[in-house]
Amino acid sequence: MEPSTITLIVLAVVAFLFVTELIPLAVTAMAAPIVLGFCGVLTPKQVFSGLSNSTVVLFAGMFVVGAAMLASGLAQSIGNWVVKKVGTRELPLMAAMMGVTVLMSSMCSNTGTVACLMPVIIGICAAAKIPVSPLLMGLAVAANTGGTITMVGTPPNIIAAGALENAGITPFSFFEFAYIGIPISLVAVVYMLTLGHRLTPRHMADLGSVDQTHGMSGSRRARIMCFFILIYVIIGLCIGIPGLTSEMVAISGALLCVLLGCVTEREAYNGIDWVTIFLFAGMLPLADALDTTGAGRMIAEKVVGLMGDEPSPMLFMVVLFCLSGGLTQVMSNTAAAALLCPIGISIAQEMGCSPYPVLMAIAIAASCAFTTPVATPPNTLVMGPGGFHFKDYIIVGTPLLVLSLIVCVIVIPIFWPFMPAAS
Repeated sequence: MEPSTITLIVLAVVAFLFVTELIPLAVTAMAAPIVLGFCGVLTPKQVFSGLSNSTVVLFAGMFVVGAAMLASGLAQSIGNWVVKKVGTRELPLMAAMMGVTVLMSSMCSNTGTVACLMPVIIGICAAAKIPVSPLLMGLAVAANTGGTITMVGTPPNIIAAGALENAGITPFSFFEFAYIGIPISLVAVVYMLTLGHRLTPRHMADLGSVDQTHGMSGSRRARIMCFFILIYVIIGLCIGIPGLTSEMVAISGALLCVLLGCVTEREAYNGIDWVTIFLFAGMLPLADALDTTGAGRMIAEKVVGLMGDEPSPMLFMVVLFCLSGGLTQVMSNTAAAALLCPIGISIAQEMGCSPYPVLMAIAIAASCAFTTPVATPPNTLVMGPGGFHFKDYIIVGTPLLVLSLIVCVIVIPIFWPFMPAAS
């Protein structure tokens, strides 16, 4: 059996087990690369490569920093301050939080944005005595859509611009993505404030993983130290510190939290969501297999072939949006964009239409990673603290994915016409 076929079979089984949760999610995720290793699709080294991935290391470090914010009482202190300023009403808090997240993720790493804001949101919800799940889902959604506003907001945007340049075509400009990124972000905020938060589970903030007695009785000193560590982490993740990678910043921040007494060693270990770690680490080798075996390309070619001999440019754009949006739910959005952008350019040139609307649709769809917890790191990060199940992402994310398609169908042709202007 071909490696690509084996990979697709494993993907189908994993999808079924994720949705039904017949066995724990982390077990399913880690079993997938092991099966691919037994079948010879992955080498023994590749099977567990996800555990050393930089994003997984970033997750672990930020979980400890988050635990320190809770254990020291810093998150609760920030939460109390925000509640005094904004109030305890859920929707105004969600609107403010999503607005800040969109702005931050448009210029910074969406993973770093979520990692920094998540403990603060947990503290706000604990202080306001409101469910934490809707705000955490809104946080992930806002981080994903906010990244579509600028070229550096998310890797698919860079991939799309680079693909155009490689083809000898003038690439998108830095802020050109905002024409569609801002409408998508606004729709996402309105959706979460109306239907989205109603579809989201309503779990209260779980502070049981840290010792609250330590946080409340420990000195003001622990909160002050944790505050400065948080500032260091925010600068490192959102702006950058020369010579330090994001994961180095996260791990060094975690070590400082333990060494300076902001969190005990036991609280640090308990603060790491190991389900999230193994879920993400297990799915990375499967995503790589989709790319390296050609399984992803096989899916793309089959879907494109269904359009017929002379598809309309609009249909072509919609199909590639759906294809990009579908692939990004189970594989890296960077890989999905890198796979589809060259296909989009070549077919657009054969059809005699502009490649700009097609590539913009591919890039935006690759960031509409709303329907699975493994689609993008922000989704994975909020899964444990939000108490989400796999099906929760499907229920909340699917309507938003459809709305995003509708926005693209309306907005993209306005700013990037299918037919180039006559010279």
